Amino acid sequence: MTNNDNYFETNKATWNAKVKVHAKSDMYSLESFMNGKSSLMPYELATLGDVSGKSLLHLQCHFGQDTLSWSRLGAKCTGVDLSDEGIVFAKQLNKELNLDAKFICCNVLDTSSVIKETFDIVFTSYGVIGWLPDLEPWGQMIAECLKPGGVFFMAEFHPIVWMFDYLENVPKLKYGYMQKDVIYEAYEGTYADESSKIMSKEYTWNHGLGEIISALSEAGLRIEFLREHNESPYNVLPNLIRTQSGMYITKDKLYPLIFEIKATKP
Repeated sequence: MTNNDNYFETNKATWNAKVKVHAKSDMYSLESFMNGKSSLMPYELATLGDVSGKSLLHLQCHFGQDTLSWSRLGAKCTGVDLSDEGIVFAKQLNKELNLDAKFICCNVLDTSSVIKETFDIVFTSYGVIGWLPDLEPWGQMIAECLKPGGVFFMAEFHPIVWMFDYLENVPKLKYGYMQKDVIYEAYEGTYADESSKIMSKEYTWNHGLGEIISALSEAGLRIEFLREHNESPYNVLPNLIRTQSGMYITKDKLYPLIFEIKATKP
């Protein structure tokens, strides 16, 4: 096994452990979701709009809530994730909700070799690209999975966010914006339930906006926009302040928390 294979295996074990914890957490609000509440957030809903009748591939789907939310809106969805426990649970939810989404377990970088069909939309969001060591094959995979005229959309935490070590009492600027070296963290709990006793062992990588845009454009996609936002839909960083709209901001708004990218395949 290569080093990256070892990293992926460790991350897979951590995500497998997270599935049951997250399914019971307030953040994922599974009971409300099963009763009809969408898990989708304002940025992605505003950009993708009406997805009825469109084929949609959701990359790194965890246990499928967003995939199934798109399915409820009329999209024909396929979700992929590294975690086999996540995929098993996603299939269970799909069956219980009587939806027609498909779920496949694979490393996201292998998606276009595992899934041969192409899609109107490829979608990914929030805490996804940091699990990938190299974005060039990621961008190429996305291009291969899109139909001509298809849309890629991502909403993601801003690269500046990942420069801080949040395991300290006060977040400490520790990691490089364009750091190539892998980052290893081990801690008790998870972002959705800090009191959980599971041990999270995680290998991640930082990617600047230039690297992200280049990976997509060099794969042949046309960038429609790159937008940066002070407001996050998730309260997953220390000391965020809730706004009247229900989003979260840092006290001083010194740096963006979220970016979104829309790209199309010619």
